[in-house]
Amino acid sequence: MKTVTERFLELVTKPSTSCETSATVPSTLCQKDLALFLLHECEKMGLTDCFLSDTGYVYARLPKTAEGFHTLGFIAHMDTSPDAPGENVHPVLTRNYDGGDIILPYRTISPSQFPDLLLYQGQDILTSDGSTLLGADDKAGIAEILAAIETLVTHPEIPHGEIALAFTPDEEIGRGADHFDIARFGADFAYTVDGGKLGELEYENFNAASAVVHITGVNVHPGTAKGLMKNALLMANEFISAFPASETPAHTEGYEGFFHLNQMEGNVSDCTLHYIIRDFDKERFAARKALFETVKDQLNAHFGDCITVTVQDQYYNMAEKLAPHPHIVALAKEAMESVGVTPLIGPIRGGTDGARLSFEGLPCPNLFAGGHNFHGVYEFVPVQSMEKAVEVLLAIAKNAKKEKKA
Repeated sequence: MKTVTERFLELVTKPSTSCETSATVPSTLCQKDLALFLLHECEKMGLTDCFLSDTGYVYARLPKTAEGFHTLGFIAHMDTSPDAPGENVHPVLTRNYDGGDIILPYRTISPSQFPDLLLYQGQDILTSDGSTLLGADDKAGIAEILAAIETLVTHPEIPHGEIALAFTPDEEIGRGADHFDIARFGADFAYTVDGGKLGELEYENFNAASAVVHITGVNVHPGTAKGLMKNALLMANEFISAFPASETPAHTEGYEGFFHLNQMEGNVSDCTLHYIIRDFDKERFAARKALFETVKDQLNAHFGDCITVTVQDQYYNMAEKLAPHPHIVALAKEAMESVGVTPLIGPIRGGTDGARLSFEGLPCPNLFAGGHNFHGVYEFVPVQSMEKAVEVLLAIAKNAKKEKKA
């Protein structure tokens, strides 16, 4: 039987970065490789209905050992973010962390910059070597689910209902629920194990959209450009400056929304801006999207019709879909408290597969997986947080009785 740490270390060395510009499903072949590995892991544990779809989704089931339980689901995503290198991950274990700087081969992770490190003094901290992300988002979730399920497999005397598992591709690029087969999954409700630090329990998330702004300029020789040149880069600067400087990720928290310029490329002739738009409130979300059209129209009136905007919704706040099912959140909260974890209930300043699945008929709040500083080279996860996550999943499985709904 593998420990959760052994499973995690095995997973993070298998690359699975997704790619937003790819048109394939899944978006990268390495995800299909990881999916095949996870399928075999489920089969080796003796799970039933193990299946790998042609779109890269892994499904499996643990049969029930008792009656009177809900059919419960656990979900985690296989891909890692394309925002940082995800190949050749070399995990580093810092045992008995002393509260100081963690000095890695390629950088230093300091509590002066990341004060949450100090929450884990005396614990064992996993990082990469500093040249890549670690992959705790969401390979910690996968490892925790598999470790919990293997515990139930090896202890059939523990009463529980049927448990459905799913490991999904392309969550990091907003496509994780695109081909999720809810009917095949067959759970009454589920939990994504895709949150951050110890204790996080989330059932609210951003409404989310993407915006692509394309600016067409006119390039002529700069020596004879007067009255003729339209510099797409300078027009892009005006577009960017039209948005509130205080409403960016670096200036917002809690329930505050934002505009995030996360990519731009171009030259004098042509420039493209890529934004994400986030807000918890439906009306404010709509107003943020409308602002893109307003700014476009204003600048086009000044420069001529040289700017186009394409806004596309990505997912919505699952709070309204969880409200009719308070027992699902209560079950997770009670499970955490039963193993000595203080629930940290708050909004997800992001999204999970569970947000979209909740809108498609599968209520699906989000549980902590234990990691910090996702999507970058400063990522870390305490071993003890992963171990507690396993305990929480086991407590949920043992207490998912149907009378809990009453």
